[in-house]
Amino acid sequence: MAVEEEGLRVFQSVRIKIGEAKNLPTYPGPNKMRDCYCTVNLDQEEVFRTKIVEKSLCPFYGEDFYCEIPRTFRHLSFYIFDRDVFRRDSIIGKVAIQKEDLQKYHNRDTWFQLQHVDADSEVQGKVHLELRLSEVITDTGVVCHKLATRVLECQGLPIVNGQCDPYATVTLAGPSRSEAKKTKVKKKTNNPHFDEVFYFEVTRPSSYNKKSHFDIEDVDEVDKMEIRVDLWNASNLKFGDEFLGELRLPLKFLRQSSSYEAWYFLQPRDNGNKSLKPDDLGSLRLNVVYTEDHVFSSDYYSPLRDLLLKSADVEPVSASAAHILGEVCREKQEAAIPLVRLFLHYGRIVPFISAIANAEVKRTQKLFTFRDPNTIFRGNSLTSKCIDETMKLAGMHYLQVTLKPIIDEICQVHKTCEIDPVKLKDGENLENNRENLRQYVDRIFTVITKSGVSCPTVMCDIFFSLRESAAKRFQGDLDVRYTAVSSFIFLRFFAPAILSPNLFQLTPHHPDPQTSRTLTLISKTIQTLGSLSKSKSANFKESYMATFYDYFNEQKYADAVKNFLDLISSSGRKDHKSIEQPILLKEGTLKLTVKKVDGNSSCRFMIKRAQGRKRFGMKNFKKRWFRLTNHEFTYQKSKGDHPLCSIPIENILAVERLEEESFKMKNMFQVIQPERRVLYIQANNCVEAKDWIDILTKVSQCNKKRLTVYHPSAYLNGHWLCCKATADNTPGCTPCTGSLPANIQLDIDGDRETERIYSLFNLYMPKLEKMQEACGSKSVYDGPEEEEYSTFIIDDPKETYKTLKLIIEGVGTLEQEHAQYKRDKFKKTKYGSQEHPIGDKSFQTYIRQQSEISAHSI
Repeated sequence: MAVEEEGLRVFQSVRIKIGEAKNLPTYPGPNKMRDCYCTVNLDQEEVFRTKIVEKSLCPFYGEDFYCEIPRTFRHLSFYIFDRDVFRRDSIIGKVAIQKEDLQKYHNRDTWFQLQHVDADSEVQGKVHLELRLSEVITDTGVVCHKLATRVLECQGLPIVNGQCDPYATVTLAGPSRSEAKKTKVKKKTNNPHFDEVFYFEVTRPSSYNKKSHFDIEDVDEVDKMEIRVDLWNASNLKFGDEFLGELRLPLKFLRQSSSYEAWYFLQPRDNGNKSLKPDDLGSLRLNVVYTEDHVFSSDYYSPLRDLLLKSADVEPVSASAAHILGEVCREKQEAAIPLVRLFLHYGRIVPFISAIANAEVKRTQKLFTFRDPNTIFRGNSLTSKCIDETMKLAGMHYLQVTLKPIIDEICQVHKTCEIDPVKLKDGENLENNRENLRQYVDRIFTVITKSGVSCPTVMCDIFFSLRESAAKRFQGDLDVRYTAVSSFIFLRFFAPAILSPNLFQLTPHHPDPQTSRTLTLISKTIQTLGSLSKSKSANFKESYMATFYDYFNEQKYADAVKNFLDLISSSGRKDHKSIEQPILLKEGTLKLTVKKVDGNSSCRFMIKRAQGRKRFGMKNFKKRWFRLTNHEFTYQKSKGDHPLCSIPIENILAVERLEEESFKMKNMFQVIQPERRVLYIQANNCVEAKDWIDILTKVSQCNKKRLTVYHPSAYLNGHWLCCKATADNTPGCTPCTGSLPANIQLDIDGDRETERIYSLFNLYMPKLEKMQEACGSKSVYDGPEEEEYSTFIIDDPKETYKTLKLIIEGVGTLEQEHAQYKRDKFKKTKYGSQEHPIGDKSFQTYIRQQSEISAHSI
């Protein structure tokens, strides 16, 4: 979801690898070990939680997390918790990275010292204030100075213990006085509207002498005075109200202006407490990749996008824009991700991959005169990375329906499968373990080799191209048509998914050590079964694995692999929708408003809009386990129970966000069905809400009766809260958000991917210029390559030079557009506005940079 700005869209995403923690403080008890987990937070909002690692002071997590960030934020925070079965889990420490500092740690493993956490430091949100200082003449003719403080509203306050009932205190404080006043409590909202004014007498009455603002005798005292605004969460707990943040403003800044109105970021309270030394709390290893894309309208990208999409038709393909991107990027993966998404979006992925695969096969033949077919598609080439990325995007549902059921069983049942005699635990039987492992391998091998009909069409077309290219170049090797495909589908698709199911969305977390070991053994065996190598036992370094593989050293396994590879690499295969099985797309716990409409116990368990209904309270929201497949959307009381309600996908007419005002609750969305029936659902956080909205929209977007308008608020107290219409059957007042395309080739923002590619070209501009220089040298002198140029693949210097010239021109034009947009925004932006509150360090840095740029241009 993009954050809209004037003239462009801003996309934010973050990819995090949570490695391990070390040297955590010991537990104050006889055991001293801890059961720890780590959370990822946008400011104070938790968006991800790792598994619990038990009995360790150096827990290893090894978990990856990716999300699109749907809102603004100030800090990306990581908390280490110690689980407590009987009480609330305790926080050991945290790592908080300011948004403007994320680029410092971009894509590199970094150890962060854990910092001490206390309630006074956990602050987020902003407050809107208006201050007015005025002279008042009393009836007796004397003058006093009064300060009016208007607390208008707050936004983005943290939710504490599942609720937020905020109020503000306003205090005028000085060396010899302190006067405090309090707003009303606003229930169940973290965006409260107060709009209350408080008056304070600033100076003592004196004879009227027309001095500017203050009597001379009071100036020093006034300069030491400040107005303080504290935000609190009204709590029913015995510990008292929770502190949410504060703002301190010295009154002397009002001496230049009698009135001042602005937004401010709330700050932590400085209470003089000394925090623990960082070394006392241990450290956490993280790898963070934060991306922010500023995307213009589509016409801005036409020249660069057209140049990229022609890549498959360029001869030779090494002279194409897409191939050049792979040459200049530090890692091929950097180039492969946006290229694959762009070509998928425009339906050009198969010809592009075919072209670069053919070029790689030809290059392999030139480099290796003995024509070893095992050398193709084995390295980290652009071809390999592009195919990997395509399989991840196009094959995710394929993996779900093929592997998830048995992976779930392995994770839940915990059968012992260790076959290394050295690692056997007391009481374990080697033969029993071998049999357990053999059964698992046999079942997984069977489901894979019988799943060919479910393999996505785009993958089949790519495999057909690989097979034909390899067979043509290595005509003496009859098996190359199989090994060229198996090196991807087994080695780089199924085997990694079995080894690390959490990275392929097959499990929510990294498996426990015993399960992880079982999956490792299965993955090794499946990988070898799919390789079709002549001496398979030699593939294993461990003798116990070679012995175990004897179970599968039969021709029927090789025949099954070849039949499977033949099926998934055949041309013109059609989709078999008639035998499509339900695929689990998403599941999890959400809160649901449940109101009975009539006596039925079927799908009438949902809110029907009825005139005169009173506002629902928290007690109407029940936790339910939701499941979404490509056939239906269901919920049940608990996981595994019989569904309380089942909604066919074709009955979902719209999925939209619900304004917080409806129920005073955040992260809500609505699923609209025929006869104006609606499910109002609350997710746990903004990222989860976005995920559910996106996937529900995607699976229902082809429904014939989809709505074009909807109500963004609920129908309560006899009217729609959004448009105030009184009839419950009034058509929606707001256009529905654009639906996502059904085809994966279109389920991508092409402009965003082109912007990413532009950013990469811009980042590696020195390499582009050096490559252009190398082309010029090769064109006039075809002698030995200079060492600095030998890193580039340049088959045709003249064609490559032409493409480079167009790339550099296109990137330069986009760079000018971005620079102009920044200058225009700088002129229009006001520090202290709602978008850029006072205290925004990133904006202060931005102002400084723009001032330097303006001064330099002058």
